Amino acid sequence: MVSAGSADPRLATSRALPPGERYLPDTVERAVKLLVVGAFGVGKTTLIGSVSEITPLRTEEVMTEESAGVDDLAGLAGKTTTTVAMDFGRITLNPGLVLYLFGTPGQRRFWDLWEGLAEGALGVLVMVDTRRLEDSFEVLEQLELRGLPFAVAVNHFPDTPRHHTVEDLRHALDLLDETPVVMCDARRRRASRDALITLVEYVSATAAQEVPR
Repeated sequence: MVSAGSADPRLATSRALPPGERYLPDTVERAVKLLVVGAFGVGKTTLIGSVSEITPLRTEEVMTEESAGVDDLAGLAGKTTTTVAMDFGRITLNPGLVLYLFGTPGQRRFWDLWEGLAEGALGVLVMVDTRRLEDSFEVLEQLELRGLPFAVAVNHFPDTPRHHTVEDLRHALDLLDETPVVMCDARRRRASRDALITLVEYVSATAAQEVPR
């Protein structure tokens, strides 16, 4: 299997597209829908924005006083907006495969939107912030209810503790041994792309195991 950091040309990401080249090439044979989920403020919008080859669709609104006491801003200094419907982006991994990325709002009050966004999705990238790891527990519970395969991307913020190992995080989040866990800086296009490649590989492997022999 090709690793997330591999230079295999089958997973070579395309360059960012100029305005005149925003349509998919005729070589694309498969389009895959993926969700990007996570608790409030973990970097979902940032990841989709960093990796998308088209101008991402965002539904961000300025946070008002009404969110005080509802949206926990601890550890999120400077955050002034929140996604209220979804984020959307696209990345072509190779000439035959394109990913459509749908980012979900993180707050519990928006979870009803997940039902529609999850329809037709083949996998989920779960973003977590180790500074607020407990915020991810309910998100993971929601995924277990839906039965979608997922990979976990640990987003590194400037003040993120770096002493946690993958096994530490796997234990803390109560993940299965086969669930991929990758480190990621959502601001970096390559890191975001590699996290998505890890998810695609895992989804492909899971689907292969489920095919009757």
